[in-house]
Amino acid sequence: MISRNKGIFSLEFLVPVFGFVFAMLTVEIWYHHLVTPAAEEFMVKRRVIAARGAEGDSAAMQERPLYAVIKDLEPKWEIIFCFWGMIILGYKLTHISLERRLFKHDFVRVQPGERIIPEDALDRYKELRSAVEKEPRWRERLLPECIIASLHRFHATSSVQDAANAVRERADLAGDELDSSLGLVRYIAWAIPAIGFIGTVRGIGDALNFADQAIKGDISAVTTGLGLAFNSTFVGLSLCIVLMFFLHLVQGRQEAFIIETQTFLRDQLIDVMKVPNKEAPTTLAS
Repeated sequence: MISRNKGIFSLEFLVPVFGFVFAMLTVEIWYHHLVTPAAEEFMVKRRVIAARGAEGDSAAMQERPLYAVIKDLEPKWEIIFCFWGMIILGYKLTHISLERRLFKHDFVRVQPGERIIPEDALDRYKELRSAVEKEPRWRERLLPECIIASLHRFHATSSVQDAANAVRERADLAGDELDSSLGLVRYIAWAIPAIGFIGTVRGIGDALNFADQAIKGDISAVTTGLGLAFNSTFVGLSLCIVLMFFLHLVQGRQEAFIIETQTFLRDQLIDVMKVPNKEAPTTLAS
């Protein structure tokens, strides 16, 4: 869980990079084959209807389909960023699911009625550490790392409270790491409406450039620019709401996992630890 590999070949680095490339290529292909052709066809039909002045058809064309709203550059990048954030959240959720599967494995191996004493903790520590090093899927996982840290602390201090503190320290550190790993998704959630604001500014600017044509009676260019402005803001805010919802879901799962780990270790490990009472030496009467 506490990742020691933070290089360019770690999953924490590769998943966001390849996720961005995959999101960009997927959305680009979708736009090239579906959105852009459908939006261009819709715009051509609307210009033809406007030129003919057919009232019935004109009323039907007032309802804009989705591809007409997202056809511009800024909405496309907003969708790319949202898809990118979803990929990262999906990876985080999968990572938590793999961590939770370890609850089914008996790392402690304590028989009913058996207690762990400080003298036995070192042997259990060495055995578990050797098993983790041999099993790749157990490496850098929170549950075995907490058990290893707790057994080592219990052997060194002969204190159940210190062993419990070792579990709490590791869990808190893992919780902080999980929270910081969502920093990129928080940036994406901020960037999406920011891109929408850029589209708003660009659309208003384009509309103002054709203000002289609007004065002469041709408002088509002005309405196109204003359409870009409002569509960019609408799409950006909508996607930000969706992404933030899933972000809070994943964050809640992460926090619940940390609590479950602490509860599991308290019940399965800390509560079976015991420090034997030392018998006081007897003094022989003279």
